[in-house]
Amino acid sequence: MLLRQSDTSGWVLKALRECSNTVVRELAGLAEDELVHSPGEGDWCLKEVAAHLRDAEELALRQMNAIAEGARGPLPAWDIDLLPAESNYRSADLGDLLSELRELRQETTYLLWGLDDADWHESAEHPYRGQVTIETLARELAQHDLEHLAEVRRLKAALEGGG
Repeated sequence: MLLRQSDTSGWVLKALRECSNTVVRELAGLAEDELVHSPGEGDWCLKEVAAHLRDAEELALRQMNAIAEGARGPLPAWDIDLLPAESNYRSADLGDLLSELRELRQETTYLLWGLDDADWHESAEHPYRGQVTIETLARELAQHDLEHLAEVRRLKAALEGGG
């Protein structure tokens, strides 16, 4: 399938695939002390960012699956930003976190590739955001990835003395 600029779903899928692969490459080979280094009070370390991306992927996948299966609301929702503080992500194995992220991302892209144009515009009621479409959720997930990829690169630069 050739992607055209107007092929929104294709570009979103490309962004989702490439960004998650880039995050995995950025984190590969780092020492444990680098992965758990806290840049400041209340800031996440690299391992917590990886866990957060995994959590975001799981939530988005559940929401998109619910819409694809005909749910109209309310969609599953929880505050993924609280999980790093509530869980002991610093002691998690990075390989496990990244493996889970890759598996969830594969499920997400498999789901999205199987949708036709009309399916991308199906919507359901989000508990605190109102109506959301599969397209909106997929675009937001891609944007979320990019924001945290930039964060990973900033944290790595700071570890190397460049920031």
